[in-house]
Amino acid sequence: MPLVKANGIQLFYEERGDASKPPLILVMGITAPGSVWYAHSENWEKEFRCIIVDNRGVGLSDKPAGPYTTAQMADDYAALMDVLEIAQARVVGVSMGGTIALQMAIRHPGKVKAMILMCPWARCDNTAKAIFEQMMLAKARFRPEEFSHFIQLLIFSKASWDDDEKVKELSEGRDLDAIGKNQQPLHGLEAQAYACMTHDVLTDLPKINQPTLIVGGAEDKFTPKWMAEEIHETLPNSELFLYPTAGHIFHFEHLEDFNKRAKKWLLAN
Repeated sequence: MPLVKANGIQLFYEERGDASKPPLILVMGITAPGSVWYAHSENWEKEFRCIIVDNRGVGLSDKPAGPYTTAQMADDYAALMDVLEIAQARVVGVSMGGTIALQMAIRHPGKVKAMILMCPWARCDNTAKAIFEQMMLAKARFRPEEFSHFIQLLIFSKASWDDDEKVKELSEGRDLDAIGKNQQPLHGLEAQAYACMTHDVLTDLPKINQPTLIVGGAEDKFTPKWMAEEIHETLPNSELFLYPTAGHIFHFEHLEDFNKRAKKWLLAN
């Protein structure tokens, strides 16, 4: 689980799966370290060499002063691929990771073979910007477990909150976050939020020719389905699938189905 110099910073990454398998770059979303991918990579690493990264600003990677941009973060991944001597890879990005994946396809098209974009956006409207602004305020003013509760309310669907076992699990997660080590610093969250708010690649989407699967939750409050639909309508070689009763974290609310669906698509593309 090494640190490597890429694009002027130290990036923490780890590999799962056989190095002889096709490379699969996994790009995580705002606030979260790469380890959140474990529940997916456990399935995908049988077929792919999974590269899991802590984005700049979180986890064990460097957390330089912001603001960041999604273009800058895409360059981080391109530089990491150069260090690892990976000429081209499939890319899966979730939320902010989806915006980074789009920038990789725009800025480094030869490095991206195919993409899965999970709850992505091409641009923020005023509502989305206000949510990121509130996220920064919550991080600054809430205790860690309170901030965790705020994020849970954004990303889980009604179906999860109506499930007593899931509600208990979410409460236990908040308790762990209250004492968690290596929590993201405020400046790291603010820098990532700026990247999310300023991301605007709508006019560049027609230039992207890589096969792309766009996946989301129809009940996503954080990045509503219009964002995924807008990308699908503008991206030439794309498919769209929305889980009807899922939120932003559809990939855990429908973990088994998503893992199988994504792996089948990746193997075909």
